[in-house]
Amino acid sequence: MKRVLLLGDSIRMGYQDIVRDLLKNECEVVYWSDDNGRFVQYSYWQINQMFKNHGHFDIVHFNNGYWDMNIEPPCDEPLNPIEEYVAGLKKIVNYIRKQNAIPIFANTVPIYSDGSSEDNTGTKASITYKNDWVIQYNQAAENLMKNENIYINDMYSRMLTGPKYYKCPDMLHLSETGNKECAKLTAEAIRKYL
Repeated sequence: MKRVLLLGDSIRMGYQDIVRDLLKNECEVVYWSDDNGRFVQYSYWQINQMFKNHGHFDIVHFNNGYWDMNIEPPCDEPLNPIEEYVAGLKKIVNYIRKQNAIPIFANTVPIYSDGSSEDNTGTKASITYKNDWVIQYNQAAENLMKNENIYINDMYSRMLTGPKYYKCPDMLHLSETGNKECAKLTAEAIRKYL
């Protein structure tokens, strides 16, 4: 049975258990259950820990974005400007391929209305969000993935179809229905490589 690693921010944490259940008879799904991948450098550290401590994975499904584009006061610039974000994604892709695994990239889900919210995983970080940022970062990431011939799990487009883009009350994270929709998309993407 193939082994699949899910990496990513708190959006991933919302759908990870559902993905595991959807694929329970098809592959082993593994993830860092009590922490999220935050920004690209943190995800790079996490992926190394997962391969080092948990052995080989055949497929790695990953996302980053909200933390990278976040401008958290009093800082007045993004944690990772677009060029650094793309460079970090490229580093993750290269790592996955060096491990003889298949990368699948999930783009960042849309923002229904601009604002800010506390990260819901206990970090106490304030995440500022604007859909214009999401569009710009997604475009840059998608250009990289297309050049690298990597499948893009287009969560952005799917979430646009739901009421208020399937957002929960904090307007950053997803509702239960949104998590289920992302889980279905993720399972479909992973099945392409099983």
